[in-house]
Amino acid sequence: MARGEAKQTRIYFKGKENEFVVFVDNPEAVETWKADQTTPLVQVVKAFEIFVTQRHGTQGQLLVASNALLDEEFGTNDQEEIIRAILGNGLLQEKWDAERQGSRNDSIGPRGGH
Repeated sequence: MARGEAKQTRIYFKGKENEFVVFVDNPEAVETWKADQTTPLVQVVKAFEIFVTQRHGTQGQLLVASNALLDEEFGTNDQEEIIRAILGNGLLQEKWDAERQGSRNDSIGPRGGH
């Protein structure tokens, strides 16, 4: 596998004003959680962080959502409760990161033919 090439699985949720993203381990974990919501969230999500896209869809820079923004959108800033809402109502997306190209060390340190 080339450097940087990896699969990202995320849940995308379009709110009233903003768009939110939560990263999950894999689609099967999400489906298991949807079937049995007693499954611990730690077995589903990669991190207990909610990201906002600033109305740029699923592409672009992701920023960590502030408590004020979460409170405005969801009526609470309890991250576990919000993650449950996003998992339940969001859209599952899988994306491959592009592999990184380029040389690793042009000079080859002291071995380079200068």
